[in-house]
Amino acid sequence: MRFLVGLFVSVWLVLPTTPALADKRVALVIGNSTYRNVAKLGNPVNDAAAVAAMFKAAGFDSVESKLNVTISEMRKSLRDFGNASRDADVAVVYYAGHGIELDGTNYLIPIDATLETDTDVLDETLSLDRVLVAVEAARQLRLIILDACRDNPFAKNMKRTMASRAVGRGLAKVEPTSPNTVIAFAAKAGSTASDGTGKNSPFATALVEHLAKPGLDLQRAFRYVRDDVLKATNNTQEPYTYTSLGGDDVPLVAAAPAKPVVAAPAAAAPIDQSATMRRDYEFALQVGTKPAWDAFIEQYPTGFFTSLAKAQRDKLAAEAAQIEATNKAKAAREEQARLAAEGAKASEQAKAAEQAKAAERARIAAEAAKKAEDAKLAEAERVKAAEAAKAQAQEAERVRALEAANVTREAKLVADQKARDEQLAIEQKAREDKLAALTPPADKPDLAAEVDLPRALQAELRRVGCNTGAVDGNWNAAAQRSLDLFNKHAGMKLDVKTASADALDAVKMKPGRVCPLVCDHGFRADGDRCTKITCRAGYEVGDDNTCEKIEVKKPVAKRDDRKRESSERAKTEASPAKPQASGQMYCGAAGCRPVAKGCRLDTAARNGNIVTSPREICD
Repeated sequence: MRFLVGLFVSVWLVLPTTPALADKRVALVIGNSTYRNVAKLGNPVNDAAAVAAMFKAAGFDSVESKLNVTISEMRKSLRDFGNASRDADVAVVYYAGHGIELDGTNYLIPIDATLETDTDVLDETLSLDRVLVAVEAARQLRLIILDACRDNPFAKNMKRTMASRAVGRGLAKVEPTSPNTVIAFAAKAGSTASDGTGKNSPFATALVEHLAKPGLDLQRAFRYVRDDVLKATNNTQEPYTYTSLGGDDVPLVAAAPAKPVVAAPAAAAPIDQSATMRRDYEFALQVGTKPAWDAFIEQYPTGFFTSLAKAQRDKLAAEAAQIEATNKAKAAREEQARLAAEGAKASEQAKAAEQAKAAERARIAAEAAKKAEDAKLAEAERVKAAEAAKAQAQEAERVRALEAANVTREAKLVADQKARDEQLAIEQKAREDKLAALTPPADKPDLAAEVDLPRALQAELRRVGCNTGAVDGNWNAAAQRSLDLFNKHAGMKLDVKTASADALDAVKMKPGRVCPLVCDHGFRADGDRCTKITCRAGYEVGDDNTCEKIEVKKPVAKRDDRKRESSERAKTEASPAKPQASGQMYCGAAGCRPVAKGCRLDTAARNGNIVTSPREICD
């Protein structure tokens, strides 16, 4: 049989440690076995050690394990845990030990409780409501697990101060009042739970088996726990869970992500057998019983921690022998006093006195043996401290080596960054030199200081065909649209809100038109100018700027109209002839005007698309 803690740790070390719900998870584990005023419970400390190992293997950020605590220690533990859960996303409290229900309220019983009367419950125990307060600050999940439904000897011997006060069997039903809260009982309300015949209770065994399975929803996990406990107890114990969870799955441990393909390491790191042995020794020390030390020694027959474990076991045996001898001496003295009080014969009194002396001698011998074992254990602890100091020195040396390696790596990173910065500086200098080559020579005055930037920028924008408005130095919305149009066609991102020297330089760098020429209806683009479209007689400019034939309906002349037309024709023939419009447009420096009918433009002086010396020739 493997050592108890080694068994659970070996099972759960393979679990992924990725949190299911959030970044920070904390747990408090309490196990009370050694009660001072009632019989000792066998499994709570074992159950608490197993559950604590499960939470640690599941990747919890903090797992506090408290064994055999008094009322003051329990209050302090919950107060400290409440502080730790304020910035946590998941908070879990596990309690194994005695619990009691009084007037519908559940209480957890510390090891120093006496509970002679029912009112002592209010002073000597801790209510479940106090536990709920300790976890209420967690942001996403509050989980309380109570393995405290055992048959309670305190309730059997307790005196009632009021006949109407109810002391229940088991624990009372609980309804969570805050969202995302789970309260799990080892047995349903009003019933008791089995402590089991093995090293762990059926409830704790099922918890360790199912609760931290990767990707398993918490409510489904507790259903699996219920099934296992019912099977293990022949349907006599049924765990029960009270929750306020929603419909989404809430696993305590997330499913393991797909592992990326990585290169194999140069050499696998050896398993630290000493570290594993040390961890198991610490767990056995928390349990602190002879069976725990026997199990550890069976698992690790040799080694430094084995010697410590044997010393701890011998110390427990010496303490047990001392207690037994003390009890025998006390009984002998009591028997001697009883005989003397009853007036027994001198021989019987002498026999009783001799037995009392023998018992006292045995007690003294047991105390001497205990002192010897204490001395042996102190020496072993001294050797352990020396070994720990040596290990700490080795760890410090390893840390220093890592720090030196980090310094070297950081120096390389700094050098690489410096080289990149130098390269960027060279490239920036080259860009600045290129821009300087395009700027006016140094002997010319600074344009930004000498000229009106808005007016100059408007003029340059007009030159490249992007400004169709006025050049008046007023940087208004029309001017801003002109610069935005330049950005669009030049592929730049100049700030259009203000007229800047950078924008002026950028526009000046463009040798020709940037924005396309847009002409009004009836005109067409002719190089950098808009020329009016002329159509031959009988045609006119249509909507699409093409010549379309004019459809004319001749009116039916009436007699009065014929007379009027004849009169107008006679007047026309009598008056001097005037040139009529030919339907063509002549555009010169003074603007555009129609060309008289029967006249044409002299194109001999045309230079490309520009008429330099225009004149009309009339037939």
